[in-house]
Amino acid sequence: MQNRISSFPPIIDQQSEILILGSIPGGKSLEKQQYYAHPQNKFWRIIFELLNEEFTEEYVQRIKTIKKHHIALWDVIDSCERKGSLDSDIKNEEANQIAELLEEHPHIKAIFCNGGKSYKNLIKLLGKNNSLPVFLLPSTSPAYTIPLEKKLEDWKAILNFLK
Repeated sequence: MQNRISSFPPIIDQQSEILILGSIPGGKSLEKQQYYAHPQNKFWRIIFELLNEEFTEEYVQRIKTIKKHHIALWDVIDSCERKGSLDSDIKNEEANQIAELLEEHPHIKAIFCNGGKSYKNLIKLLGKNNSLPVFLLPSTSPAYTIPLEKKLEDWKAILNFLK
């Protein structure tokens, strides 16, 4: 098995109102040290479309844009062993401290999981004590091959929680 890989720090501030959680960064994201860096991952395209913002490849501008719209990003998994980038290959995972993050950021109104792995892990982590709504959204990964239009339609759910 490959060496352990680790998630990035959360992108969050005191104005964040929704939290989008992935599982753990894929190979291209780890290489670039950027959330959703794989060129075929539709995360940024979907977010910019939903927010009615002009799309940019510039990572610093992407982060400014989500912060402007009160969106936070993180991953459910802090570290794991994984060969390749598929969630199905994740082994020996350790969780991020999601409950603690939510305590520190009480303005979060809803959590959106980018794919099934993050959703399953989050439900296990938070258990029955969670009072926030949690939504499972289709993965923006190129490995999840439903049409972009369907992903975009499902991702519109985040708009209900933004000002």
